Amino acid sequence: LAHVGYSGVDSGASYRDKRSPICLNPNDRSMNVNSLTHDVFQHATPLLVLWRFQGEEISGLLAQADEAVEGAISRAIDSGDLKGKIGESLLIYAAEGSDGAERVLVLGAGSREKLDAEAARRLSGRAIREAEKRSIDRVTLGLASVDSLTPSALVQAVTEGGVLAAWNFRELKSGPGEGDEGEGNGEEEPFTPVETLELGGHLEQDHLEEGVRVGVAMGRGENLARTLQNRPGNVATPSHLAEEATKMAQEWGLSVRVLGPEEMRAEQMNALLAVSQGSVQEPRLIVLEHRGGGEGDPPLVLVGKGLTFDAGGISIKPAAKMEDMKFDMSGGAAVIGAMRAIAELSPPLNVVGIVPSSENLPSGSAVKPGDVVRTRAGKTVEIINTDAEGRLILADALSFAQTFEPAAIVDCATLTGACVVALGNHAAAVLGNEESLVEEILAAGERSGERCWPMPMWEEYRKQLDSSVADLMNVGGRAAGTITAACFLREFVGKANWAHIDIAGTSYGEGKLSYQRKGGYGVPARLLAEWVRSRSE
Repeated sequence: LAHVGYSGVDSGASYRDKRSPICLNPNDRSMNVNSLTHDVFQHATPLLVLWRFQGEEISGLLAQADEAVEGAISRAIDSGDLKGKIGESLLIYAAEGSDGAERVLVLGAGSREKLDAEAARRLSGRAIREAEKRSIDRVTLGLASVDSLTPSALVQAVTEGGVLAAWNFRELKSGPGEGDEGEGNGEEEPFTPVETLELGGHLEQDHLEEGVRVGVAMGRGENLARTLQNRPGNVATPSHLAEEATKMAQEWGLSVRVLGPEEMRAEQMNALLAVSQGSVQEPRLIVLEHRGGGEGDPPLVLVGKGLTFDAGGISIKPAAKMEDMKFDMSGGAAVIGAMRAIAELSPPLNVVGIVPSSENLPSGSAVKPGDVVRTRAGKTVEIINTDAEGRLILADALSFAQTFEPAAIVDCATLTGACVVALGNHAAAVLGNEESLVEEILAAGERSGERCWPMPMWEEYRKQLDSSVADLMNVGGRAAGTITAACFLREFVGKANWAHIDIAGTSYGEGKLSYQRKGGYGVPARLLAEWVRSRSE
């Protein structure tokens, strides 16, 4: 481990660490996922979950289950109560003294032809939610082959859905509950986490084991990102982010360097330093390396915006929902989570993760509109709006990334509100200087369920950044804000193949999917890890 030292470390306000077993932290293994080597119908379990596809005759695992529960499933199908539509469910209790499952839960899975990885992920999440309602801590899921997915991909998706759904951010709560108020007393109901997911059925053991191996790594990596996202700004400062990344790197055998202000000055990272100068919290630049390839092989470089709290600086944001600006480090959290997954999967590639981290606050020392800063790349930037700070810290990080002579650079950031206007909360924007790389990101997004949509980067958009006093401005006006932000970043990638993912609309929210909860989603940690896997294959 190579760790560049720095002075004046302040990890933020101290707090009592009360992490529950279900809440992932860098040293937590999260939910256990096991592949069964024996018949699921001979396996003692509190809950066996099966899928019912729409419009199909009862067969396979469902027919076996129907026999075990004396025809209850077929009677429900015949009555029209279980058509197999998404959202339907049927819970059956086994007769007292029966071997095997205490309960059988049948979930409507929709059309078999439309079952993709994301649908499997959501079905697995539903199983975890149904178990939580009943305080069941162990779930067994019966699976069979489908034509739309390879067996390993099916198991990977189901594993991811379970691991993601079981995650619950509890470390700052003092009560035992999930967050719902108890009846009339203002107290939380006791909450039983699902600690174990068991997978079995009509699949080959090697497919089960491989799918579990990959799915667990992906899910735990993204859960790490979610934990970092959900910590408040007085805890998750730039130095705290660096400390947690260092702990993770030490656990998983990654090389790590952390640059503080002195090292940044030596690197002439004046844009990153300018953003941080309004805060008492020192900035950090985190560098993580997985050395799985040959010595000298060009690495893949992942860069994530780590703005741990964004008040907008002198161009201060409105007060409403400003508390959500703790999520402005979501790109950095996702890179740290992706590097954890990559370290666990250990692909035969060199991979570098870079996270520039700072706060953006208003003060007498804060950077001002109209100021001009010289970036690490030597280009000068006129700061028109101090709330367009993410692109400034990324500019120095992207310039630094070129020192690794990368095969490709992919950055991710909660960069523009314009992206939310354009794509809502259902897709991230992806832009880049290499069409084939953008296509790779789109494909990885489809596989991971973290979908992206491409946008153009024509030269006409770059002209919106022209400045009369500097090489460029940090904003190009309201029109095409997502595109002009990407055009700004392109100025700092040199000749490297590069893609940018704007996750402003997809990184956090109300938790509407079965495997999400309110708060940070960890996006796009799994997408990044999937992209790296695709490059290794």
